[in-house]
Amino acid sequence: MIMQKEFIEKLKIFGLNSYEAKIWVALLSRGVSSAGELSDISNVPRSRSYDVLESLEKKGFIVMKIGKPIKYIAVPPNEVLERVKGKIKEDADAQARNLENLRESDVLGELSSLHNKGVELVEPTELTASFRGRNKVYEQILLMLKEAEEEFILVSTEEGLVRKLDFLSRAFKKAHERGVKIKIAAPITKKETKEAIKLIEDFAEVRKVKDLRARFAIADGEEIAFLLFDDDAVHPTYDVGVWVNTPFFASAVQQLFDLAWNELEIVVKVQN
Repeated sequence: MIMQKEFIEKLKIFGLNSYEAKIWVALLSRGVSSAGELSDISNVPRSRSYDVLESLEKKGFIVMKIGKPIKYIAVPPNEVLERVKGKIKEDADAQARNLENLRESDVLGELSSLHNKGVELVEPTELTASFRGRNKVYEQILLMLKEAEEEFILVSTEEGLVRKLDFLSRAFKKAHERGVKIKIAAPITKKETKEAIKLIEDFAEVRKVKDLRARFAIADGEEIAFLLFDDDAVHPTYDVGVWVNTPFFASAVQQLFDLAWNELEIVVKVQN
């Protein structure tokens, strides 16, 4: 039986290694078969086939047939899919519970204490970082938003604004509930952008920018994150951002922003 390498690679999404995928495919093609036959069909070494079959049985991909010689029966793929989905969800829920329990534990308190003491010892010039990949930059902006206490500023391209609002809308709401004043400035010309703004219209003030393509965020006049490229000119994977914790520079940029902000057309104004 000839097994295409690309097909076997795709089966790894089920959580299988290459030997497990080959044995499972071989058994599916036979319905019922022995370890020796499956080894011959799949080109998996016979010495490994027994371990592989035992692993597949534990994962719920196959069952052992009663009687001798020992043979195996393939579980239908649709059933396997449901089992794998269930197992992934079960594991994820368990991990989430463990992490949530950690939030209330002494361990997190000790880690936070270590971090706070460490930050106090760090020179301001060392509180900088670069991020490669748009998602990584967005995650840093999200962290800034979560930690903001007074004001958060976001300036974006129109295309980027739609993506950011989708990614940050819940965090914007929570920040607003904490009393953080949120200002967003971007070009707004498309229907898609206007629809996206509805996600945050109750807790962020939005103003329209013309003839400007900029990408940065400022938190409390202390931290600033900015992206180095026009998002039209770079693939998301190769997008690059820089984060700096520098009140001197961040507050200066914020003051310049405030001067421009007062002249911008209001799109959404939050009623206090």
